[in-house]
Amino acid sequence: MTREEKSIAIEVLTAQLAGTNIVYVSDISGLNAETTSNLRRACFKAGIKLEVVKNTLLAKAMEASANDYGDLPSVLTGNSAIFISDIANAPGKIIKDFRKKSAKPLLKGAYINAEIYIGDDQLDALATIKSKEELIGELIGLLQSPAQRVISALQNQFAKSEEATEEVEA
Repeated sequence: MTREEKSIAIEVLTAQLAGTNIVYVSDISGLNAETTSNLRRACFKAGIKLEVVKNTLLAKAMEASANDYGDLPSVLTGNSAIFISDIANAPGKIIKDFRKKSAKPLLKGAYINAEIYIGDDQLDALATIKSKEELIGELIGLLQSPAQRVISALQNQFAKSEEATEEVEA
């Protein structure tokens, strides 16, 4: 790879990193062709971009990025792949699902909304992070709950008053 090609690759990676707040770094080496293809397919269906990257180029892209990746460049050893997503828990769920069948992919680290997670032991926590849509749904449910109780109480009172009126008329 020439200097010019490396420079272009760093620019492309920097642009990708600038366009997201959710990046997972993992090791997918050793996966056979079928498993890798299945992983890529699952990522595509979930709207996740999976890309195998050179560690030095990714480290330079992280340096050039406006985001503060903290200690995340320290995990860039061996083979690395990045998962770029709009949903915080989606890559974690996919990695966890694939780990049921094989030992990899291994999570090296993640950057989620300015928070840094280092190590494979963070996978369970990352897979259970609530997405923005899930949080909004829960909030709407919580806000609707009191209103639904009031409406139910009013309907019950209305039904009781109708029964009382029918009894008086009879």
